This record gives sequence, C-alpha cells and structure tokens, in this order.
Amino acid sequence: MSFITQPVVALFLCLALGYLIGKIRLGPIQIGGVCGTLFVALALGQLGVTISPDLKNTAFALFIFALGFTAGPQFFNSLRGGWRYGILSFVEVGTVIVLLAAAILLFGLDHGTASGLFAGSATESAVLGTASDAIARLALPAAEVERLQANMATAYSVTYLFGLVAIVVFTTQIGPLLLRIDLRQASAELARELGAEDDDAEDNGTLEIVSRAFRAGAIAGGTVGDFENSINGVVTITQVGREGDFTKATVDRALKPDNVVVIVGRRRAVIAIRERLGEEVALPAQDNAPMIEREVVLTRRELIGLRIRDLRRLASAEQRRGVFIPNIRRLGQSVPALPGTELQQGDILTLYGTDEAIQRAAPELGHLLPARSVTDFVTLGLGIVAGLLLGELSLRLGPLNLTLGTGGGALVAGLVLGWLHMHRPQYGAIPADTAQFMKDFGLATFIAAVGLSVGPDAFALLREYGVVLPVLAILVSALPALISLYIGHYLLRIEGPILLGAIAGQHCSTPSISALVSLAGNSTPVIGYTVTYAISNVLLPLMGPVVVGMVGMLR
Repeated sequence: MSFITQPVVALFLCLALGYLIGKIRLGPIQIGGVCGTLFVALALGQLGVTISPDLKNTAFALFIFALGFTAGPQFFNSLRGGWRYGILSFVEVGTVIVLLAAAILLFGLDHGTASGLFAGSATESAVLGTASDAIARLALPAAEVERLQANMATAYSVTYLFGLVAIVVFTTQIGPLLLRIDLRQASAELARELGAEDDDAEDNGTLEIVSRAFRAGAIAGGTVGDFENSINGVVTITQVGREGDFTKATVDRALKPDNVVVIVGRRRAVIAIRERLGEEVALPAQDNAPMIEREVVLTRRELIGLRIRDLRRLASAEQRRGVFIPNIRRLGQSVPALPGTELQQGDILTLYGTDEAIQRAAPELGHLLPARSVTDFVTLGLGIVAGLLLGELSLRLGPLNLTLGTGGGALVAGLVLGWLHMHRPQYGAIPADTAQFMKDFGLATFIAAVGLSVGPDAFALLREYGVVLPVLAILVSALPALISLYIGHYLLRIEGPILLGAIAGQHCSTPSISALVSLAGNSTPVIGYTVTYAISNVLLPLMGPVVVGMVGMLR
C-alpha cells in the first residue's frame, strides 16, 4: 500500500486507470479519460495521497496555454465572421450564469460547489483551473480554501457525468425530434447542397480525387491547355504519351490521335468529361508527374468567407491547374471539403497535386506548413511567463475583484501567440501533436492532483446535497441547449445538422459531436461545431473567476 501512496506512482496510476475507465462506452456515452482520471483520483485520495501544488499549477499552465495556442487562429475569426453560429456560445454562457445564480440563491451553494456545478454541467474541465485559482485568492483561511476546492472537485465529478449524458441525448435524440428531421437524411441532403457527389453524400461528405487514363479521341489536334480551359479546369491532364513512353504534360503540349492522356480530378468531374475522350485504358506504370499532399494555413483575408468553388473561379487558369483540396482541418476536426464549404481564417487546407503546382498555388492561399517542425521552447516558455504575469493584473468593480488569474492569463497569451503563429508559421512553432499532448497530459495531471487532494471531504458534500446536484446538472446542461435550438432554428435559420453540431460545440462536448457525426453519416455537423467550440473554449474558462465572485455577491 505504501508503494501506491507514493505521489509519482499514484499520479500515473490515476492516468492509466482513468483513461481505461474513460474508454468504456454505453451507447453513444463515453465519459472520457479526464473524468475517468478524476474518479480514480477521488478513490485514491481516500488513502491520503497528495501531489505538490506546484506540479498541479505547472500542468494546468501547460494545458491552458496549449488550448489557447491551438484555438487562437479560429477564435478571432469566429468572433469576427462566424457570428451566425458563434452567438450560440454567448447564449450558452449567459443562460448557464442565470441558472447558476438561481441555484446559488435557492440552495446556498458555496464557491466550490457552484464552480464545480458550472464546470461539470458545461462539461468544460478547464473551468476547474481558473475557478480554483480564484478560490485560492479569497481572503479565507487555508483550511477553508482547501474545503472549497474539494467541494469543487466533488461537484464536478458528479455533475459532469449527468451533464455529459444530458447534452449527448439532447443533440442526438431530443434535438432532431424537436426539429422534426431525420438526421441522416437531412445531413445527406445538406452535403449534396454543398456539392457532395450522390454516392458520397452519406460517406463523410468527402470528395474523391481519382486518376484515369484515356485515349485522346476527339480532343486530338488541340493542346492540353485548350482542353483544360474548355472545361474550366475541373480536371487536369498530368501525363501524355504512348504505351511505355509518357512525359509530364504542359499546357502547350499538342495532342495527337494516338496519344494517351492521364486525367486527375474529382470523380464526378472525371466521369462527366470522359465522353469527350476516347476509350479508357490502364494507367501507365511509371509516374512522371508524382502527386503529393501538402498542408497550407489559410491567411489571405480576401478569401475568408468564400466557398471552395469560389477559389477556382477567382484563380487564373495557371494558378488553379493541377491543384485540388481534398481535406480541411479546423480546430483538429475534419470539415467536409465540398464546393459549397465556407472557408475560415486559420483553416488547414490539404493541397493535392504536383509539387510544382502546390508551390505555385500555396502563396495565393496563405503559408505552407513545414513538413516537419519542432517545438519552439522560447515561445512556449516566454508565452507562459507572459500569461502568468497578465494573470496578476486585477480590476475591482464594487465587491468584485476581477482578475484573469494564472489560467486566464496563460489562455490569453496562448490565443495571441497562436494567432501570430498562423500568420508567421516559420516562427514560434508548437506542432499539432505536441500541443495535443500538452493539453491531454496537462489537464489529466491537473485533474488527478485535484482529485487526490480532496480526500474524505468528497462524501460530506454528497451527503449534504444528495440528488440536488444531478438534477441541477441536467437542467444547467439541457436548458441552454434548448434555448439555442429555438434561437438557431427560428431566428438564425441554421440548417438542422449544422445547428446540432453548433450546440455540441457551445458545450465543448467532443463525445456529442462524435455521436452526431456517427448518426449523421457524414461530417456536416462539424461545420457548426468548430465555430462555437472555439468561442466557448475561451469564454467558459474565463467565467471561472466570475462564478466565484458571483457567489460572494449572492450569498
């Protein structure tokens, strides 16, 4: 037993068992590793295990800075151009604050219980860090601060589970019922409206880029450029030749009757133009124009808000030749790269084509991401230090002492540096995989430290409130979603699948969007999810100190 109570052993045991529990799935419900870690930590905390507060604070600083860094590119754009979906994040925050105020008045919730209810019901674990820091700044004895922080962790562990179930059930079952839609059918129709091929409308809305070889047929006598211009460049001829003798195609290459041409393009486009060509033949064995994939971050302001189909219309024939966009990544989520998909600043576009074509087109979109990058520890270290300094600033408004705290300061610093890195990707790199590890490990370690510090105080809170906390969690989770549903449908006229995705995003609920995409049959709900997720992931943690201050005013 003494081995288990060693802090390092207890920490990694919490992570291992917590993430193992988090993988258990009941229908569409999966609590995830963070909540599972807290459950294990609460149990081990009964043995008197504690972890240094310095490690807890360090882990949270890593997590919250990485959260801001990855969200920065989309966050500022969402505030500026994504208001149609982003307004739902403000509905979420405003409604939850009102409901929480009512709960404080009715049940006399203390600072810790109210903060835990807020974090758990909104399924936003980052609130624990900002609220914990605000509680530590209260003019209270150390023992009372520890009790309040223990109440926060316990309330969170109870309400998270019920809040998670409530939002998953609402977005996947209740929401479609209230909207009177068949989610799969509505998602397939939306994908087709955005330009998906009929066969792919229920397959993540993806566009398949294919290569086919045909005899020149009726296009013989003209040039490669003549043919491509006649079809507005929807496909590209990459190779021209005869059996065993193919060369890279150029726009001025004359086509002869015995030539075979290799065509690359969207499957539907290739099918549409094949009647203009001769018979289809086998692709040549050698590849004189190898196709590659590179990622480019979209930064050109004049392109923000345009649809993918607009890029081809605005680009010159030379710029668009031989380049395709098969995938878009936004906040780590794959957005359907359909002709009707709107582009946002900070989108990571996958370009597919020859190296020459990609190098030609990329500067017209933004900046090519390096094929491989390493963490810039100068940016990481100074960024977190700057955030911690920012968190020391405070503003007193009557009885409220408003401060970002260490968590809020690191979050803001991460947002700014992430946005700057988007525009200058050669500086301040933190690779996506590294940032994801910082978020996962930092948050899980922080949660484990919080859970281990609770000890026997956890059961005292459960005896005090009984079923009140689960009921409040369901109400605080479901009511903002219900209000957003009607605002989004009747006032904002948002399409059903996108609206449900936006509601999952305003709740920062990854399990909800995963369940939605599975039921929808394609990724169209992600279009709404990424906007509200970017905004709520910043707004909700910043509300931690506000909740703590609100308790002091209302009690």
